[in-house]
Amino acid sequence: MVSVPDSSSSNPTTEPLAVAALETERHVASAGWDQNPRVFALVDTAALAAAEPQLAASLTGDADRAPGALTAIEQEDLPRTSDLESLLGRMAWPETVDGAAIAVERIVIPPGAERDLPQEHDDALTALSQHPQREDVRLLVAVHRDGRAICLLRQRANDRDDRVATGEDIAPGLVHALRATLEG
Repeated sequence: MVSVPDSSSSNPTTEPLAVAALETERHVASAGWDQNPRVFALVDTAALAAAEPQLAASLTGDADRAPGALTAIEQEDLPRTSDLESLLGRMAWPETVDGAAIAVERIVIPPGAERDLPQEHDDALTALSQHPQREDVRLLVAVHRDGRAICLLRQRANDRDDRVATGEDIAPGLVHALRATLEG
C-alpha cells in the first residue's frame, strides 16, 4: 500500500522509524536533486544523547524525546559506485546502530517502455535519460533491526513535502539489501 501524507492531518505519524525516515527524507530533499546515494545509520536518540552529551542540547524536539526516537547519522565518504547492491553488500553495522536508511535517485519510465531500451548499459542509460516519459524519483528506504521498514518516494514533478508517498513495499529489493546490512 502506498499513501501520500495529508499535510492538514491532525494525526501526524509518531512511529519512531517513520518519523526518522520523514525527517531524513526532508534533509536529503533540502539539498536538491541529482545527488549521489546517501546512507544513514539510525541510532536510539536517548542512547546517543547519553553517549554524546554535547549533542543532547540540539535534540530538543518532541520527536527527539519520544520513547524509541531515532536519530539519523549520515555516513560520509562512501565509495562512488553505480552498483548499490555491491555498496550495501560491503556494509555491516555494529549493535549500537538500531537501523539504517538509504536515499537514492532513480529514473522510471512507463511499464513496457523497457522493451525498447538498448542492450548496452551506457546506451540504455542515455536512452533512459532522454525518454520523453521519464520520471525522476528519489527513494528513501529505512529499516530497523526489529524488522520494521518504511519506504518514501518523492517525484521531481511533485517536489513538495506533502506529496511524498509512503509504503512498506515501494522498493522491496532495497529493503532486503538494507536489512542484510544489519544482520552482519
